[in-house]
Amino acid sequence: MSGIRKEDVELLAPAGDWDCLRAAVANGADAVFFGVEKFNARARANNFLMDELPDIMSFLHLYGVKGYLTFNILVFEEELPEAKRLIEACIEAGVDAVIVQDLGLVKMIRDLSPDFPIHGSTQMTITSPEAVEFTKPFDLEVVVLGRENNLKQIKTIGEQAKLPMEVFVHGALCVSYSGQCLTSEMWGGRSANRGECAQACRLPYDLMVDGVQKPMGDVAYLLSPKDLAAIELMPELIEAGVKSFKIEGRLKTPEYVANVVSKYRRAIDRYFEGSRAKPTREEMRELEQSFSRGFTYGFLKGTNNKLLVEGTYPKSRGVFLGCVKQVLRDAVICELEAPLKRGDGIVFDAGDPTKKEEGGRVYDLRRKGVKLEGEAPGGLIEIVTGRNDVNLGRVHVGDRIWKTNDPHLDKRMRQSFETDKPYRTFPVTVKITGRAGEPLRTWWMDVPTGRTVAVESELPLAPAEKRPMDETLFTEQFGRLGGTIYELGGLDVQLEGALIVPMRELNAIRRQAVELLTAERQKPRAYTHRTVEPYADAALPAPEAGAARLIALCRTLEQVKAAVETEVELIYADFEFIKQFPAAVEAVRAAGKKIALATPRIHMPGETGYFRNILNLKPDAILVRNTGAMYYFMKERMSAPNGVHPELIGDFSLNIANHKTAELFLDAGCARVTPSYDLNIQQMVDMLRRSSTAKLEIVIHQHMPMFHTEHCVYCTFLSEGTDYTNCGRPCEEHRASLQDRVGMSHPVRVDEGCRNTVYNAIEQSGAEYLRNFMELGVSSYRVEFLEESAEKVHEVIGLYSRALRGELSGTQVWKTLKATNQLGVTRGQLVK
Repeated sequence: MSGIRKEDVELLAPAGDWDCLRAAVANGADAVFFGVEKFNARARANNFLMDELPDIMSFLHLYGVKGYLTFNILVFEEELPEAKRLIEACIEAGVDAVIVQDLGLVKMIRDLSPDFPIHGSTQMTITSPEAVEFTKPFDLEVVVLGRENNLKQIKTIGEQAKLPMEVFVHGALCVSYSGQCLTSEMWGGRSANRGECAQACRLPYDLMVDGVQKPMGDVAYLLSPKDLAAIELMPELIEAGVKSFKIEGRLKTPEYVANVVSKYRRAIDRYFEGSRAKPTREEMRELEQSFSRGFTYGFLKGTNNKLLVEGTYPKSRGVFLGCVKQVLRDAVICELEAPLKRGDGIVFDAGDPTKKEEGGRVYDLRRKGVKLEGEAPGGLIEIVTGRNDVNLGRVHVGDRIWKTNDPHLDKRMRQSFETDKPYRTFPVTVKITGRAGEPLRTWWMDVPTGRTVAVESELPLAPAEKRPMDETLFTEQFGRLGGTIYELGGLDVQLEGALIVPMRELNAIRRQAVELLTAERQKPRAYTHRTVEPYADAALPAPEAGAARLIALCRTLEQVKAAVETEVELIYADFEFIKQFPAAVEAVRAAGKKIALATPRIHMPGETGYFRNILNLKPDAILVRNTGAMYYFMKERMSAPNGVHPELIGDFSLNIANHKTAELFLDAGCARVTPSYDLNIQQMVDMLRRSSTAKLEIVIHQHMPMFHTEHCVYCTFLSEGTDYTNCGRPCEEHRASLQDRVGMSHPVRVDEGCRNTVYNAIEQSGAEYLRNFMELGVSSYRVEFLEESAEKVHEVIGLYSRALRGELSGTQVWKTLKATNQLGVTRGQLVK
């Protein structure tokens, strides 16, 4: 086990309410993560109130469990004072850490307290050693890696970056990289970066290939992954250096929390007992029963697109029982593949979850017409449902049957935390000294914490005429700790002579010791707390005068060649494959203009060669899309000869939503930064008023990049392969798109790392807000192209150029675009 100790790893459980909190503690969690009413990525969870923080931490610390507050969303400019109050409440309550997405918030927390622990959320999209290194100046205690990292990459990140790592091991998987999904934001103003995800990945889509719909049978949920269950990989994960094993589920029931936590607790304990035994089939079935869309290892064993997304159903099914063999008058016959009891819930799956499914409770079980008592373990069984539950006329031979609920399992899980007994007990050792005429002195040590309290008797010790106190008596009296969280672990008795005090004194000592030890356990952790104003570092600049300029981002060489024919002086090339970059550089340089090359949105271990190739092409600027790239280019700049290095421009994917985050990236070396696409017009204006607007670049026209995924639609549905090594690269021959329920077809594009971006079918324009932005001093504006022709590039650039010169109003630009675009134009997230 290479020196790894059980104390070195942590089982981290979710809690959406008090019952879930109790369930986590009762079933062996080492730490719990939870949110309060605002500022967390589960806005739909019940969540706790800020005023409850002291009670939550007191309860958790009583049992030696850590409590982490989730603050894993972007913070808008006007929310910074409220965010500061919540962080201060966490510091005062002794919260063990906050899990943070927004780097500006990290900066503010460090201003408030140099020692308050911060965990980098998976929403930070930390997927490489370089991304971890970027966070080092802020003294993060733990980083939560992206769910797309595999075991080998996790080990590499741990060895190179040397910062404790937290990894998701169980629960729902997002198809998009966390922190990089803008679908809910685009379609409904409900941002995944604000905890309001509408789960567009769980919707049905038709696959369009080169404009033609591909027949897919009952496969409709093309972006809906199965659920993660890494319980069988716990030994490998422990040995890869993972510190914290995270279970997803703050929207789940306390029974789910109890079930999943208890299973993973056993898996970790088994490993440290020297066993690599896998969980039993019964344990796996119970995990499936609590919640499951079908289980997968996710990306932990590498990319296997076929295993990640099956595509036939988007919601929890439970345990697969078998298929309908025959429909009787009052029952169905099934060859059971899993145990079934009276009272269990079942559903009949005809292969179309969009239609009403028949389901209900099992009323009786029969074998060849004979009623069965107890559980049917398997075999050919007649399942009788409640008379009014299921319309058997809608059930067909071949329908799959799932067990959706097991009341006995739920009851057993609930009993684990609905009890008057303490959830855990801890050993105490007692040292006892005394001599006649002096008090009996005792020192009680809480062994796990090392804390010691001293308690002495009120009455002095007297010589014993008969039956003096001895170790047996003290063991009996001080061992009466039932109903408390303590158990007697050892005694050290050092009495001088045969002595005695009344029994009530011993009882009083024991009670007082328990009270004092408990108070010590429940004391909040102490942190440094400085007084800082949330806007102390805000620029509050006067709008800076300067000619507004247009920048064009192109995704094809045809677009680049069209853009250089316009008045645009700076062109960004954002191509699918790096081999296409040299032609773009040549075309732009030949026109005497400047070019910037875009990095991918994601950076994995071992992919820095991509950045080196970009530098070798000597672009004028680099559009930086992730913190791994930011760190790489910061280091390169320091070693660049004569200080010659391309300008760095931070893109939208760095998730800059307030002036603090903008300043952080500008201080890191960006010449300009692009605000997050999560901002509406008011939030954008609020941020601009407190930022150096000359250093901000606003995307004024684009197709919103919605999903950004490791899962490849091309590989999964257009090839026989499982990943880039054997898929045959259908992406180089075909163009795929996903058609939604209203008939819009959203293009799917591939990058150098075989990651997919799904773009919104309709372009969006912020033309109507140009005047607002210009008045606030913004001088850099970007238009982005996706599939547009050279003619369209000329038209769009012409319209915006005239608007920047004041020859057209923003409204005129909007109306012209809308009139000439076949699908129309949306105002996008700015108006939400």
